[in-house]
Amino acid sequence: MGRFWWGLCVVMLLSGCETTHEQMLGQGFPPAYADGFEDGCSSGRQAAGVPAGDFRKNVPRYLQERQYESGWDDGFRQCQAMQERAEQQRYHERFWDEQDRQWQQEKDRGAARAWR
Repeated sequence: MGRFWWGLCVVMLLSGCETTHEQMLGQGFPPAYADGFEDGCSSGRQAAGVPAGDFRKNVPRYLQERQYESGWDDGFRQCQAMQERAEQQRYHERFWDEQDRQWQQEKDRGAARAWR
């Protein structure tokens, strides 16, 4: 189930040339929510360690507009989690690639010993 949501987010972010903001507006989200989501998403990526991400939060608007606040909170959580999952995936791929390489070396050494 988690992969479904992650995949859906990736598709939303990568589909076409539209920005996430434009896609959200096209799907009927209120402009204030889409603005907040965009700012929160950038902030969430930055919090997860993406160098290109920057922390953006219009604090007066966050405190006064419920839709902006909800969008910011949702964008922050979703993009931070998505970035952290991507980092975990890269770590696990590197770890298992190393494990596979070591296994192959041991297998080759064993075969070489058997042929002596």
